Amino acid sequence: MDRQRVILAVLLMLLVWLAPMLIWPPKPNPTAGRPVGPTTGDTVQSQRPSSDTTPVLAVRPSGRPADASDTGRTVWVTSPLYKLGFSTRGGRLVSAELLQYQSFAAGDSATSVELVPPGSAFLRHRLALPTGDTVSLADWTFQSELEGPGVVVAAGQETKTLRFQAERGASRVTLEYRFRPDEYRFDVQGSVTGLGSSGAVLLVDLADGLRSVEKDTLDDYRHFSIVTKASKSERTDFSKLDPGERMLFDGPFEWVGIKSKYFFTAALAFDEGQARFGGAIAVGGLRTGKAASRARVTITLPVAPAGSFRYQVYTGPLEYRQLSHLSHGLDDANPYGGIFRPIIQPVSVFVVNILLWMHEKLSLAYGWVLILFGIMVRIALWPLNQKAMESGIRMQAVAPLIKEIQDKYKNEPERLQREMFRVYREHKVNPVGGCLPMLLPMPVLFALFFVFGNTIEFRGVPFFWLPDLSRPDPVYIIPILMGLSMFALSKVGQIGVPPNPQTKMMLYFMPVFMTVLFLNFASGLNLYYAAQNLFSIPQQYMIAKRRLREAPVSAGGARVAAPAKT
Repeated sequence: MDRQRVILAVLLMLLVWLAPMLIWPPKPNPTAGRPVGPTTGDTVQSQRPSSDTTPVLAVRPSGRPADASDTGRTVWVTSPLYKLGFSTRGGRLVSAELLQYQSFAAGDSATSVELVPPGSAFLRHRLALPTGDTVSLADWTFQSELEGPGVVVAAGQETKTLRFQAERGASRVTLEYRFRPDEYRFDVQGSVTGLGSSGAVLLVDLADGLRSVEKDTLDDYRHFSIVTKASKSERTDFSKLDPGERMLFDGPFEWVGIKSKYFFTAALAFDEGQARFGGAIAVGGLRTGKAASRARVTITLPVAPAGSFRYQVYTGPLEYRQLSHLSHGLDDANPYGGIFRPIIQPVSVFVVNILLWMHEKLSLAYGWVLILFGIMVRIALWPLNQKAMESGIRMQAVAPLIKEIQDKYKNEPERLQREMFRVYREHKVNPVGGCLPMLLPMPVLFALFFVFGNTIEFRGVPFFWLPDLSRPDPVYIIPILMGLSMFALSKVGQIGVPPNPQTKMMLYFMPVFMTVLFLNFASGLNLYYAAQNLFSIPQQYMIAKRRLREAPVSAGGARVAAPAKT
């Protein structure tokens, strides 16, 4: 049985090591690689009804949108949460600064997070007309009705509106952006004259990617993904797209977004539950080395014959409670866990809510919250661990009797099995009773691995010498402490256990193995694990003292006394 436990321990540790690599890649989109018609700047072909002779918008030669660096005049919208810049050139979003989050990118010292990459823009609008032509609004010059430099959306105020108008010949385009002071979401409403009776399709170039604002840029790029929501959210990493490769996402979608490690921008259907976006096209962008940091994402939205359209935009943090408040299933905007997603994500949400509640209600720093949470988990598992350890004592006590039965009935497998079960039953021994306590904490440990890689509340949070609980310890103190605590726990657990070469080997191997494995994991995860180990030592010691008092069953078959309460 000792050998089985050693094997089980090795398998569990290997699972901790391999699982993140196995479950990190998202499930490939089934429509990935499907040939599609247009790129994001090509003319979209649309069949014109033979009876439609209504004049349409003036059309310039189709081609790429205007240079995003030609931003025109910028009109600023400022709230307690953000500072957004909209260009009069195309009515595009050319700046999205999140005032409550600090950028950790090189050269961004003490500045707020800026999501729009340099020279780029969000929300470039184009119209695919029934004639088969495409009208890009990116090079239209819009006029704002504002006399001042921008709009201030103060706390406690009603919705504020920024309105743009542009004309070419007899055609007119109106864009309205409506903002709330307490949300990162805003409304987009537009109207176009000259469409005729057949309407059109609005093409929204959502973004080419987000600006990385993390210290570890390459790690941030690995999180750059396209996320879509139909019946459930699906994620496709930028790395799945080679430069110039096009990928079609079949809708209809309730929302389509682009995410980094901690931030997110998305276009949402105006009414919850109504899938409005017909589909999306992604085109892979240039790469820096192996990292994929760019992918142009275009979504389609039908325009009514009257020329009106509307949708919503979220540009802000991947903060669970903020997104949950907005409905639309946005709380699942960061799908992770791969094949284990149905288990990992619910546990992660549960754990995050507990940690946030403890931080707010108990007014504790997140480092102390993690230590207290680790202790709470061990307290909750204390009775189960106690029973498992008592089962281990009984197993050790009846080991001589089991050995005698194995020798006696080694040529009679069925009889051997019956006799072993009889011994287990008479001495109240559960041969797998020690395994469950090892397995139960694992979902929490896996969940915390993803929590620290995806929860913005831990981003940049220091604790003593640790500069950031979401990043590895730069001086490796906490993973070494975790390894030492694991060794101490194992050492105490071996008190009273008969000498065994395999057990002795694992006593030294597993702490070293886990220390090396956890060196580059989030320091908060190491802190939680170390707290659990240290708090478990007293229980292990009490069980070890009990083990010393228990005498093994003799070869004559003396029964094991029921263990006393500790």
